[in-house]
Amino acid sequence: MKNIIIQGILFDEKSSMEKGAALAPPIIRKVLHSGYMNLFAENGLSIENDHIDDYGDFTISEYFDIETITLKHLRPENRILTLGGDHSITYPLLKAYHGVYPTIDVLHIDAHADLYDSFEGDRHSHACPFARVMEKGLANRLVQVGIRTLNTHQKDQAEKFQVEIHQMMDLDLKKIPRFKNPVYISLDMDGFDPAYAPGVSHHEPGGLSTRQVIEIIQNINTEVIGADIVEYNPKRDFQKMTAYLGAKMMKEILGKMLEQ
Repeated sequence: MKNIIIQGILFDEKSSMEKGAALAPPIIRKVLHSGYMNLFAENGLSIENDHIDDYGDFTISEYFDIETITLKHLRPENRILTLGGDHSITYPLLKAYHGVYPTIDVLHIDAHADLYDSFEGDRHSHACPFARVMEKGLANRLVQVGIRTLNTHQKDQAEKFQVEIHQMMDLDLKKIPRFKNPVYISLDMDGFDPAYAPGVSHHEPGGLSTRQVIEIIQNINTEVIGADIVEYNPKRDFQKMTAYLGAKMMKEILGKMLEQ
């Protein structure tokens, strides 16, 4: 079994509108180990496991330091779960992954497609990571689930990069494809309906339920070689609802990794 590294990336400098996601990793950890929940995933596996090591949190001064830090932790015998941070971190994370896992599929759960070529003059904005990922060939296949903000530009980008989008307006979980390559999961907390996840910077009603996201994760049919959980903003949370949801998702993703 491969080892799993947990790392926190304290970075939200590429966020639009609101900052706060850089505060998320230690808060998710705190509620995970608060005693209010146990450490078992629904598949019966405990994340209190010799194959899981938490390397702690990393303060980022330069954007591509995220890639450098990840490369130090990533080996063929390792997989990484990253707590963010805004969604801009996914691009340097996948740049690091590409050197070790050159052929992967990406499962992206989000309200937003994050396919802007540039946003507010920044090609590395949290609204742009998957445009960079696809133009650099870092993913063999990009499957997006939960999207409910698709504008004309991002629709054109999706067609250009052959992105497979499962929008909320006609979502059928049975139509989410089976994967042929190892999978990287990128989970944006605003993919959930704000009723489940109020602690995000960009509320977009009409989203996924907790159970739907867990079902998506549990139904992945191939190896999960990495993941990130991003865009939790503690400044906007209510009674730590979103922190506990982030911790739950952390358990379920780690539990899935431990199966393999």
